Amino acid sequence: GNGHKPCRHLETTVLQDITVIDLRWGVSELVDSDPRNTQLSLEEIEACQKLSAGPTFIVSASGLLGDRCGHQPVPRLIAEKEFEALILQLPRDSAQLLAQWYRRDENALPTCYVLQPADGQAWCHLEGHVASALRVAALKAERCGLMGPEQRHRYHKPGVFWSVPSSEDMGNADLPASSKIASCYTQHLKVHTLPCSKDSGNPQRKENNKYLKQLCEQFIAVINHRILENLRYRGQTSEEPGRLLEELGHHAALCLKNCQFFCGRQNLLDNIFHCIRQNNDKTHTTLILYGPPGCGKTAVMCKLSERVQAVLGEDSVVVIRLLGTSQLSSAIHSLLRDICLQVCLAFDLPPPPTQTKQACSDLVLFLSKLLLTVSRRGTHTLVVFLDSVERLHPGDGAHRFHWLPPDCPPRVHIIISISTAEPDTLKALQHAVPEAEAYFEVGPLTSEEGEEMLETLLASDRRRLSPAQWAYFHQSFPNGGQALLFQLAFHEARKWASYTSPSELVVASTAQDAMHRLCERLEKSHGTVLVAHVFGYIASSRNGLSDTELKDVLSLDDEALSEIHHCHLPSSKTILRLPPLHWARLRSEMGECLAERKADGFTLLCFAHRQFVEMVQNRYLSKQDQIKRHFLLADFFKGTWSWGMKKPLTLPHLSRTLNADRKVASQPLWFSDTVANLRKLSELPFHLLNAGRIEELKRDVLGNMNWISCKIIACGIESVVDDFATCTERIHCPELRLVQETLLLSKPAVSGMSIIYTEMLARLLFLVPSYPEVIGELCQQCLSWCRACPYPLLIPRCGFLQPPGGPLRTTLTGFLKGVTAMALCSDQRLLVAGSQDGSMLVWNMEVFEMLHALPGHSAEVRCVKVFGKGTRAVSAAMDHSLRIWNLISGRTRFIIQDTRIEEQPSDHLHVDEGHRIVYSSSDTKVNAWHLETAEFIFQISAEASDTWMCSAVFSPRLVIVTVSAGGTLSVWNSNTGELRSKRQLPGLQEETPTSSVLIQKQGKMIVGFSGGSLSVISPDGNRLLEKLPGRVCFVVASEDESILAAGFEEYVRVYGADPAGFQRFLTADLEHDGTVQTAVISAGNSIVVTASQAASIQVWSLAEQGLLTDTLDGTGAPVTLLALHNCTLVSASHSAPSLRVWNLIYNHQQKTPPPAPNTGCAALSHGGNYVYFTQSEDTQKVIIWNATEGDVCDTLDTSAQVRCLEIAEQNQLLFTGLISGTVLVFPLNSRQDVACIPPPESQKPVKDIAIDKQEKQLAIAYDDLVLVLDIIPADPCPVIDRPTYTFKTQLPDALISRVAVLADYRLLYGMTSGDLFLYDCPRARVFPLEGHRSQISCLESSHGEQRALSGSEDSLQCLWDLEFCQQEHEMCYYKPTSLLRGICCACFSKDDKYLYTASLDQSITVWDVASGALLAVQCIYTTAHRIVPTADGFVAITKAGCIIREQFHCPKTTPPRYNPLQNTVATCTVKSRKKDRENSSKQQYSQGNPSGSLAHTSRVSQICSVA
Repeated sequence: GNGHKPCRHLETTVLQDITVIDLRWGVSELVDSDPRNTQLSLEEIEACQKLSAGPTFIVSASGLLGDRCGHQPVPRLIAEKEFEALILQLPRDSAQLLAQWYRRDENALPTCYVLQPADGQAWCHLEGHVASALRVAALKAERCGLMGPEQRHRYHKPGVFWSVPSSEDMGNADLPASSKIASCYTQHLKVHTLPCSKDSGNPQRKENNKYLKQLCEQFIAVINHRILENLRYRGQTSEEPGRLLEELGHHAALCLKNCQFFCGRQNLLDNIFHCIRQNNDKTHTTLILYGPPGCGKTAVMCKLSERVQAVLGEDSVVVIRLLGTSQLSSAIHSLLRDICLQVCLAFDLPPPPTQTKQACSDLVLFLSKLLLTVSRRGTHTLVVFLDSVERLHPGDGAHRFHWLPPDCPPRVHIIISISTAEPDTLKALQHAVPEAEAYFEVGPLTSEEGEEMLETLLASDRRRLSPAQWAYFHQSFPNGGQALLFQLAFHEARKWASYTSPSELVVASTAQDAMHRLCERLEKSHGTVLVAHVFGYIASSRNGLSDTELKDVLSLDDEALSEIHHCHLPSSKTILRLPPLHWARLRSEMGECLAERKADGFTLLCFAHRQFVEMVQNRYLSKQDQIKRHFLLADFFKGTWSWGMKKPLTLPHLSRTLNADRKVASQPLWFSDTVANLRKLSELPFHLLNAGRIEELKRDVLGNMNWISCKIIACGIESVVDDFATCTERIHCPELRLVQETLLLSKPAVSGMSIIYTEMLARLLFLVPSYPEVIGELCQQCLSWCRACPYPLLIPRCGFLQPPGGPLRTTLTGFLKGVTAMALCSDQRLLVAGSQDGSMLVWNMEVFEMLHALPGHSAEVRCVKVFGKGTRAVSAAMDHSLRIWNLISGRTRFIIQDTRIEEQPSDHLHVDEGHRIVYSSSDTKVNAWHLETAEFIFQISAEASDTWMCSAVFSPRLVIVTVSAGGTLSVWNSNTGELRSKRQLPGLQEETPTSSVLIQKQGKMIVGFSGGSLSVISPDGNRLLEKLPGRVCFVVASEDESILAAGFEEYVRVYGADPAGFQRFLTADLEHDGTVQTAVISAGNSIVVTASQAASIQVWSLAEQGLLTDTLDGTGAPVTLLALHNCTLVSASHSAPSLRVWNLIYNHQQKTPPPAPNTGCAALSHGGNYVYFTQSEDTQKVIIWNATEGDVCDTLDTSAQVRCLEIAEQNQLLFTGLISGTVLVFPLNSRQDVACIPPPESQKPVKDIAIDKQEKQLAIAYDDLVLVLDIIPADPCPVIDRPTYTFKTQLPDALISRVAVLADYRLLYGMTSGDLFLYDCPRARVFPLEGHRSQISCLESSHGEQRALSGSEDSLQCLWDLEFCQQEHEMCYYKPTSLLRGICCACFSKDDKYLYTASLDQSITVWDVASGALLAVQCIYTTAHRIVPTADGFVAITKAGCIIREQFHCPKTTPPRYNPLQNTVATCTVKSRKKDRENSSKQQYSQGNPSGSLAHTSRVSQICSVA
C-alpha cells in the first residue's frame, strides 16, 4: 500500500502513467506458492523493459532481510542428467518423493523432468519436504563433483536468506550484504540504515517515518530524472520523421515474425513474382491476394516483401504495411501520409507540403503524381505491400478504394491482400480492379506443409512430439487446412508432454472450436467472471486496451473483484485493486489469442484474428453485457474513480462492504501543454455512446469546447467530425448536427487553437437563441476561453460567418494550385475538375467524396468535357496532350500527344458522339481525332496572319466555323477539314473575338467582341445582336439554348430566344460589385447565377424580372468557374485550389439576412446600432436600418445616385455625396428641410466626404478640388454655410481618391497616383508626405488627431506623426495566394492605441500604433468596406451587408514566442523610422520650402519581416 504513494506523486509530477507491479500484493499464500510465479515475475520484468518509458524495475536492498519478499520455490523444470544425479544422492523414500512429483518429458528439447501440478493446499504441506530433499541432494552432488556451485545455488537460498535474524542483531545482519551490493552499483543504489528495536516493524514509529520519507524523496528524484531523460529522447523522435521510423520498425518487426515460420506456398510465390517481372517495364494493374480469414495471407505478403529485392534488384524500395496493426496503418489518411513521406525520403524527393497532408483527397492526388515521378526517374523499382485492406477504418471512403491508383506505372508495383469474409469490401475492390489475372488466391496448406509448419513452431519452442502424437495429428488433418488451424494446433501441442495420455490429446477442427476450448480452460483456472469480463472489455474497446488499462479497469470491476475475494478479504482496507499476479497468470495463458497493435501512443492488446472477436461476442457479450462493459470503460476513461475517489465494493460471501481507493490512472485531457490524452480522446465518446449515457456525451464531449479543441489539435478536425457523425447516426439531436456542420464549414481554416474558438463563435452566435442547451453552452465556453487567452485576439460578439444549415454545403480540396477547368455531369452526378499543375480529380456529388485522382497531365488543364452519359471524359492541357478517361474505373483510355509543341496547345474541346469524333482547337489549328480509337483524322491550320480567336463545330450541318481577329469567318467541312468558304464579317474589322457560345438548335454561334459587339454568326454570315457598353467578358447559354447571358464590365445582360433570334429578356442589367467573370443558367431557366472579380456570387430570379434572391459570400478568391445541377452549385477559381459546393435551396432561417444586402455606400453610427446604406438596385435612396430592432427606420430620397456617405453622430447629420456633385445634408433628429451644398461649376461627382473628430469642419473632395466648410452649432440643428476654403490640386494625370480633415482647417488628401499631402488651409501651404506606390484607398486620422493612417491598393499602410509630418511606421500585410489586395477601410481605437484595418483579401488586422507591430489577424471570408471603433473593439459592415462586431482582447503581456501569423499563410513587413524633427516636413516648410520637392532624410531604423 505505501509503495503506491511515491509513484502516484510521480504521476502528477511528470504527467505520465506510473504503474506499480508487485506480484505478491493482494494474493494469498496459497496462490503465492505456485511454482510458475517465478517465471511470471521474469516475464513481467521483460514486459516492463519493452513498454516502460523509464526504469523498468526496482530492487530494494531491504529485500535482502530474511524471508520478506517470498520464499524460494522449488524449480519447475530440472534437466534430465541433473535430476538423475540428484536422485542418486537420496535415500529411497526421498527419491520416491521426487519421482512422485517430477516426471520425465521426452518432448522437451533437451529432455527434462517436470514438476507435476497439485492442489494449492496439498502442495503447501509437501513443498518443504521436496525442497529439503533437493537441497540435501544438491549439496551431496556438489561434493561428489556431479554438480557445480551455480547448479547447486538453484536449490539453496544465499547465506543471508537462510534464517531470519533476531531483533537484537537485525540492524547489522544485512549491512555487509547490502553494502556490498550498493558498492557494485553506486549509480543506482544507496544504503539506508535504520537502528533496530522491538517496534522496528511499526510504521508509525518516528524513525521509520523519517526513513520512509528519505527513501521516497530519493526514489522520486531518481525516477523523475530517469523518466524525463527518456521522454526527452522520445520527444526528439515524436516529430514526423521519428514517428515514421517508429512505424517502419513496428511493421518490419512483424514481418520478421511472420516470415520466421513460413512454410510451403512456393508455387504461389513463383506465380506472383513471375507476374511482377512481366509487368515491371509497362503500365499494369495492382495485384491482389485474397482468401478466407486464417489462410495465411499476411505471412505470404511478408514473405513476398522479404524476397522481392532478390527478384527485382537489391536497390528496389520496399514499402510494407500490415494494416490495422497500428493506429497509423488503420486510417487511410495517416496511411497515405506516411507512405508518401517514406517514398519521398527513399527517392530523395520533396516531402508532401503541409497543405497536402491535411486532407485525404490531397494525399490521394499527391500519391498518384508521386508514383508517376518515381516511375519516370527509372532508377529504382518501388514495391508497396498493403496487407488486409479490409481492416482499414471505413472513413474517407477507404473501402471504396478511390485512393488506389487504377494503374501502376512502370517500375512501380502495388500488392494488396483482402479477406473474403468481407464481401462488400471485396466487391468494391473488384470494381476498382476488374482484371481477373490480377487476383491470386491463397489456399489452405497441404498436410505436408502443415506438418512442416508445426514442426518448425515446436522447434522454436524447444518442443517435439512423440510418434503416437504425430499420428494423432495426421489423423486430425488428413487433407491439410488453413494456416491458422495449424497455428492453434501448435498452441495445444506445445502443452503435450511425452507422458500425456492419448485420451487427453485434443486438436480443434475450427478456429471457433479452439477458442471455445481455450475459454473453457481459462474459466476453469481463473474463474468464469474474470475471463468473461477480460475478453468482453477487449472486444468492446475501440482500438484495444493496454496492459495497464486492463488492470485498472478490472480493479474497477466489482463482479471480478468479488469473485477473486469470495473467500478472503483483500490485503488492504484502503486500497482495492486486482492482484497483479491474477492478471499476470491469466495474461500468460491467453496470449495465443491476443495480438499487440500500436494506437494513441500505446501498445494495446486486441484479438489476433477476426474469428476470436466473433466468438467472444457470441459467448460473453449479450446486449446487457455489452452495455455493462461500455459503462465501466466509460467510467475509466472519464476518470470517474481516479484522484482518490473511493468506490464501494460489497462482498456478499463475507457480508462486508469496503469503501476503498481503486488507484486507477487519472484521465486529464492534457498531460502537459503539448501532450494530449489520446486514449481518452479516442475511447470515451465511443463508450459513452454505446453505454447509453447520452446526456454525459453531449455535456462532456460533443458539447465541450475543451474536448473539441483538444481533439482537433491532437488528432485533426476530421476525427472530431467522425465522432459527431457516429453519434448523430444514433442520436436525434438537431444541435449536434449543426455543430457537426459548423466543424465541416470551418475545416479548411482551422489550423490553431484561437481559430477554432473564433470560428465557432462567428458561426454559432446566430443560433444561440434557438439552441441554448448545446450551442449556447458552447458559445459561452468559447467566450470564456477567448477572454482568458494569453495573446491578442479578436473575439466575435455576433455571428457574421455563414452558420450551419446555410447555402455553403462543403469545400472540396485536393489540388495544390488553382482550378482551371470544370465539368458537372448530371447523369452520373460526377464532378470533374482540372488544375494549374495538370492534376485532375473526380468527385461523387451525392456524398461529396473523391472517386478518382486522374494523374497524367504535366501542365495546366485548359478544358474538360464529359460525355458518354457521364462515363467518359476528355481533357486538354498545356502539355500539348489530350487524354480520354474512363470515369468509372478512373483509367486513361487514350493519350493523344501533339508533337508540334512550338504551337499553342489546345484550349477548347468539342465531342461529337454521333460521329465519334473529338475536336480540339487553339488559336492556330483544329484537330480531329476518332473517339474510340484515338486515330488522327485531320488538322486545319490557320494562316500566320489570321489567328483564330474562337471556333465551333456545328454537328447537324457537319461544318466547323472559325472567327479570327478582325472578324474573318471561315467555314470548314467537319469530316474532312476542307475549307468551304471564307469571308470578312462587316463592321468587325477593328474588334477581336473574346468569347463565344454555340447554339446548335439554331445552327448559330453567339460571339462577343472586345469592342462590345455581340454578334450572331452562322456559316452564312452574321448579324449584330447588340452593341454592349464594354468589352464582352463571357457569353453563356442555358441548357435548352433559350436563354443567353452576356457579361461586360460589372454587368450581365440577359436575352431570350424567339423565332427571330434573341431579344432582351430583362429590362435592366444585373449589376455586380466587381468585374463579372462567368455565369450559369439553371436547367429550368428559373435563375441565373453570376460571379465576379470581387469574390462574390449572386443568384438572380428570372421568373421575378431579375430580382436578386441571394448573395453567396466567402469564396475567398475571384470566381472564374461555375457549374449548376438542380439546386447544387459548384464554384471554383483560377487562384484558389479548392472548390465550393453550395445549396441554392436551403433553410433561410438558418441564415440571418443581412440588413443591407449588396450594399453600395454605407455608414455606421451609435456603435453600429444604426446603419445607413444604399443598394445596387436603387442607388438614389438611403436606407436607415436599426440593427437593434432589425427593422428599417427610414428611407431618404436623394434624386440622384449616391457616391459616398458620412455621419456626424454628435450633430445628428447625414451627409450624402451625389454623382451630380451635390451634397445633401439630412438632419436625423428632426424633420427639418434637407440642406443642400451645391456643386462647383465643374459639376463633377463627389469623390469623398470627411468630417473632423470634433465635427466642426467638413471636407468635400472632387477630382481635383476640395471644399472645406464649417459646421456651425445651431438650434434645432447645425448650420453649414458657404465654403470657408477651396483649393485645387496641381498634379497632372492624378485625381483625388481620399480625403481626411483635421482641426484648425488642416487637410490630408491622397491621390490616384499614390501621392499624399497635408494641406494647411489658413496658410495655403502644402506639406508633401512620402507617397505610396499605388492609389490611396484609405485615409483615417486618430481621435486625438496626432496621427493618421494612409492605406493604398497594394496593401501598404503608413502611420504618420502629424505634428512633424513624418512617417512613423510602414506596415504591409498580404496573402501571397490571394489576388485581392488593398486596404478598404480602417479606424483607430477609441484610445488611439490600436489600429483596425480591413483589406480586400478578406482579412481584418489589428496593429499597435506605438510600435507598428501586427497584433492579431482574423479572416472574415468577405470584404468590410466601413469600420468604426467601439469602446472595446469595432463594428464593421461588409459589402454583402453583414454587420461584424468584435471585441479586441489584448493582455498586458504577450508570450515571447507569440506569432500573429501562425494560423494563416500570409506575409507581414513592418518598417519603423526614428523621428527626425530637424528634417521633418514641417521644419523644411518653415525654412522656405513650401513646394512639393522634399528631400526625404528619414532613415529606416528597423525592418521586421514575419512570414
